[in-house]
Amino acid sequence: MKSLFHIAYHVTNLNKAREFYGDLLGCIEGRSTDTWVDFDFFGHQISLHIGKPFETSNTGKVGDHMVPMPHIGIILSLENWLVIAQRLGDANIKFEIPPVIRFKDEPGEQRTMFFRDPSGNPIEIKGFKNFKTIFEV
Repeated sequence: MKSLFHIAYHVTNLNKAREFYGDLLGCIEGRSTDTWVDFDFFGHQISLHIGKPFETSNTGKVGDHMVPMPHIGIILSLENWLVIAQRLGDANIKFEIPPVIRFKDEPGEQRTMFFRDPSGNPIEIKGFKNFKTIFEV
């Protein structure tokens, strides 16, 4: 059964969230009120509500990296991943984990990068040459 994903989490400023998710990442804004805004996050729905962002710590060991937990993420084609990586680099986004190849020459080889939104919420974007390899072991 395939479906779309929805997640709702807190941000501290809706205008900064609009600039980040809308202008920088290119997500299309949906419904909103004065306390929340929806975005089409690469085909999935995120709802950003005013509030205290979730606490995170770098406790997730993946390959050679300790990654922020919890975090949200998206998997893109390698071509689209490269576009977003360039866009974030050009915007001087501070990376938690700069764009890198993970699991090189192994099943599930991928590109990944971690960064935070203006409220401090960690985001991972992965890039795969072939989506069929996402779950390979």
